Amino acid sequence: MARILVVEDNAANMKLTVLLLEGENHEVLQANDAEEGIRLAHAELPQLILMDIQLPGMDGLAATRLLKGDEETRKIKIVALTALAMIGDREKIEAAGCDGYVAKPIHYQEFLKVVRNMVAG
Repeated sequence: MARILVVEDNAANMKLTVLLLEGENHEVLQANDAEEGIRLAHAELPQLILMDIQLPGMDGLAATRLLKGDEETRKIKIVALTALAMIGDREKIEAAGCDGYVAKPIHYQEFLKVVRNMVAG
């Protein structure tokens, strides 16, 4: 199916995300922080990046801005995975360049629908 990079610092969230994606026959790359995610994005050029927003060090929005500002990686679709669900958060996430948004805790049917739509188009 698709090569998908998951950037997530929480082990339980990473395990669930990887399990769901591998269940759909996707190739899953994993990064525990933004810096590793950026390195893997450049090295592997995945079709989709699932980016946690609250990461140690550089946050996911800063990483998204860097990736979207780089000619080599700007066309990779990025979906924010975040517990940020307050008024205005979606707008901040989209302004950073994210192509989609999935709130945590993840509802697996909605999550997989977003992933399918992103890798299909």
